[in-house]
Parts: sequence; structure tokens; C-alpha cells
Amino acid sequence: MTNSDFWEHIKAIILGGFTPEGLAELDEYADKFTCGQLLYKRFSPSEQYGCSTGGHAHVIASLLAAAEAGSDTIVKGENDFKRQCKCGETQACIIEQWARTTGCWTDDIEDTLTRLMGEQIAEGGEAHVYDHGATLIKSIGLDYYIEPILALDRISLHNAYFPETRLSVLGFGRDGEGTFRIIAEQQFIEGTRMTDDEIAEFMKLMGFKLINPRNWTYATPDIYLSDMHDENVIQSYNGAVFVVDCDIRINTPELRCGGVRTLTTEVNFRMQ
Repeated sequence: MTNSDFWEHIKAIILGGFTPEGLAELDEYADKFTCGQLLYKRFSPSEQYGCSTGGHAHVIASLLAAAEAGSDTIVKGENDFKRQCKCGETQACIIEQWARTTGCWTDDIEDTLTRLMGEQIAEGGEAHVYDHGATLIKSIGLDYYIEPILALDRISLHNAYFPETRLSVLGFGRDGEGTFRIIAEQQFIEGTRMTDDEIAEFMKLMGFKLINPRNWTYATPDIYLSDMHDENVIQSYNGAVFVVDCDIRINTPELRCGGVRTLTTEVNFRMQ
């Protein structure tokens, strides 16, 4: 199967309204993605594995979003903002249609999570956080990304580079204002905050260069990483470092941080 054949087939499944046959084919593609028979060129092998560890729903949603995004999903300038918003909402509607069909959709998500788990315990730039005992439940919005594909990328990359605090996607929903959100679960980490210098040393050991200390931004030619401040990086009582939240992206030249990557959606199939 060629790249174009694959995406035409995914779009046919979408246009067909996610029939039982179409859902079975999506499940099969997700299994091939997870076992490495379907190679997603957007990611390195370790990043594709990170996507897989986000769970079955995460893999399928990533493929559905990519079917709409194509290979031209980054913002090229302010004039493209409306185009990106429209593309993002189309991606969200496709994922919503699939999630409703498969039972992993939640209406009025914040009200539902509050009724089930109590009031949120924290709120960041894009996430509302709820206590679930040994884990946290996060309702993640698109504030930083606009398009679901980029928010889903963020989860894949987080899982690849910080697997100790991986995010598992449980489902999707909209809040009371109709805003699309991703529901994810993450291990709860106890520990102490780190200083900026300690975080910088940790990132240096990982091969990241400090780009802008004012917004805690680091980068390699492959990865852009921001919001690496003391609320998002925790040192456990035995000295281990855990990144619990960050703004992590594929580093493209448009981000102006020395990036060399492109946001392709090309796939190919490995022969068995």
C-alpha cells in the first residue's frame, strides 16, 4: 500500500461514517502502527513508540487528525491563523465522530470530571487536573496548539522523551463552552521543586541547549521544549527527576530555535 492509498483509505472510512467495518480497519492500522509495520515518518522510531504508549485511542486519533492536516499544518504567518483554526476544528469534529461511535467521548467534560472526582486540584495554561489517587486525570485543551494533531504530537513526544511520566489518552470531549479537549491519565509524582539551574543542568545532560531563560525554553535540532520551570519539573525524594508537564514540539525551522524537522504525515509499510 502506498502513502496516498493509505490516506485515501482513511478518508474513505471517515466519509463512510465509521461503520463497523471501517472501525475494524482503523483498529488494524493502529495495531500495525504499534508493532512498527506502519511507519509514520512524522516521528522517529522512539517517538512513534511514544505515540503507541499513549494508548490505542491516542494512535487512532493521531491518524484521523493527520488525514485532515496533511503535510501542511504549521502556521506560516498571521494570515494563516483562520486557516489553522478551521483545519483544527475539522480535525476535532472527525475525532469527535469517531469517539462518539466507539464510546470514548464525554460531553460537558469539566462538569463530568468534577462530579466523578471532585474539584480540580490544579489548572495550567491548557490543562485542568483532577486527583485520581495514584494518578492524575488531565483535561487538556488546545490553547497552545489550535490543531488537535499538534496537541496529540505533544503527548507522543512527552512519552518518548519523558516515559517515566507518560500520558495515557482515555478519551475526548468538549467543555461547557464547546471547546475540544483530550482526557489523559498520568502517574502522580511526589517530590520537591528544582531550581532553574538544576533544571538547566538536567536538560544539558539530555542534550538540550538553553534558548530563552525567560520562558524556560530549550531545544535540540529535533525537539523544541518550553515551560520547563519549577512547577513542571519535580525531583523525587530519592533524587530522580520527573518532567510532569511541558510544551514539547517537533522543532521545525519556523519555530526559530535551530530546528531541522518537517511536519510530514507520510507513511510507509514495512514488509513482514
